[in-house]
Parts: sequence; structure tokens; C-alpha cells
Amino acid sequence: MIEREALPYRPCVGVMLLNGDNHVFIGRRTDHPEEPEGPGTWWQMPQGGLNQGENPEDAARRELEEETGVRSIRILARTRDWLTYDIPDELLGIAWEGRYRGQKQMWFAARFEGPESEIDLSPRKGHEQEFDAWRWAPLAELPALVVPFKRDVYERVIRELVALLD
Repeated sequence: MIEREALPYRPCVGVMLLNGDNHVFIGRRTDHPEEPEGPGTWWQMPQGGLNQGENPEDAARRELEEETGVRSIRILARTRDWLTYDIPDELLGIAWEGRYRGQKQMWFAARFEGPESEIDLSPRKGHEQEFDAWRWAPLAELPALVVPFKRDVYERVIRELVALLD
């Protein structure tokens, strides 16, 4: 049996990408049953792992470009601290090859300053396609669209980053 507390959190970053109407970019995850989210169709904001020695803001820009093609952004704010979530018991020992209990995430709010034609979900070299569809959504819709074990983090990200934007 795997002891959850013995496993570390995977360092990760996320981007709450906002358009001019303060709607947020969400992508529909391609269905990969081996991924931490498990089978099913979930929407989420761009996010991904932090490379060894990588600055969190640089990682956020890299992940955003890898997953969406977006480069034309202005960083507006970031969460004060790392936010964590645990994966469900049934995924423990499976997700991320069993190396992590969940993720610790630093989230960034960014303003999209490019044309929508810049958004391109096709896979980049060395990176599988993350999303098969995208749209702009009101912030209030987000928690209900994400995999249930990430909802608390999404609610905290929205509360903290939206307060910094005012």
C-alpha cells in the first residue's frame, strides 16, 4: 500500500488567461485515461509542471505557449503562495507514475493581448496535445467544469487573483 504522506507534491504552475471582457480561457482536455484526471471530458485552465531550476513565471509562459500557442500576454498577478491538491486514492500510485500525491501550484493571472488567431491547440515538439477545444468562459463557470478534486484550488485561485485585479 502506498503511503500518501510519504509522497511529495509535483511542482506546477497555472495560468488564468483573461480576455478584454475578463472571461477566462479554458481548454477541454483530450481524453487520456492514464492522466491524473482519469477518463472523462474536463475543462481546465492551462497548467503544467515546473522544470528543475525553472522560474515559476517562465514556466507559466512556457506551459501556456506549449498548450495554447499563446505568447502575447501581460502578467497581472500571481498567487501569494503555492496551492495544493491531492489526487483521489484510486489514482495514487498510478498518476505521474506513482511519484506524487498531488500538485503544488503557483497560479498567474495574465491578460491576453494578441489576436485570437494566435490560439493554436496543435501539439508542439516534445509535448502532447493538451486540449481538443477551447472557449472563453465567465469565471463563475469554472469550478463546475473542472475535475472534482481540483475545484477547491480553482475557487481559491479565482478568489485570490480576481481580488488582485480590482
